Amino acid sequence: MATYLMLLNWTDQGIKNVKESPKRLDAARKLAKDLGGEIKTVYMTQGNIDLALIAELPNDEKLATFVLKLGSLGNVRTTTLKAYTEEEYRKIIGGLD
Repeated sequence: MATYLMLLNWTDQGIKNVKESPKRLDAARKLAKDLGGEIKTVYMTQGNIDLALIAELPNDEKLATFVLKLGSLGNVRTTTLKAYTEEEYRKIIGGLD
């Protein structure tokens, strides 16, 4: 299972209907589950990012499907970062010649 850090900003539509945001999060959790993954952690943040979440999905293709479906609803824009565990990080760095 791959891990992704996602940074989300509400669109004009998303902030206009911000009271519906918890319901939209529930729908996003269901979408991730339907794709074989899980939203592990969600944070509402201060500053230039509105929400941050950690999600696990089976692969990059499932992640792309998740992000495209989420974005197509018009409530958020996303920036996604693939994350590596410490074990993966050490293996990658250890393989450098």
